[in-house]
Amino acid sequence: MAGHLGRTTEERFWEKVDKTDGCWHWTAAKSPDGYGRFHLAGGVVMAHRLAYELLVGEIPDGMQLDHLCRNRACVNPAHLEVVTNAENIRRSPIRGWAKTHCAQGHEFTGENTRWRKEGRRQCKACDRDRHREARRVRS
Repeated sequence: MAGHLGRTTEERFWEKVDKTDGCWHWTAAKSPDGYGRFHLAGGVVMAHRLAYELLVGEIPDGMQLDHLCRNRACVNPAHLEVVTNAENIRRSPIRGWAKTHCAQGHEFTGENTRWRKEGRRQCKACDRDRHREARRVRS
């Protein structure tokens, strides 16, 4: 696909990548949270997703790519794994998954943890307390 001064999309894309033995670092524009951004057909796409699609294939609808290397600017398909949103969130080291207790001090155990559709954890004890308080206020 030709564009920008006769260069193909692939040429424009790969000139913005610094390949090393490990991560392939995106050297151009990045989102505020560190993901590479690439201008394509009047819009912006995530660089790691485009690299995966160029070298591996289509990403199934509703699926995400997990950076196994934890480097959001990496576009090396060998460092990317197709996962569900819930799995991607569960694996995330920055979303509080290392926490063992909720803000109220209840332990996150199998019995005390509810998994929300979007992949977040919810403390069942806190949920029960909220419902109990709501019933008390209504009566």
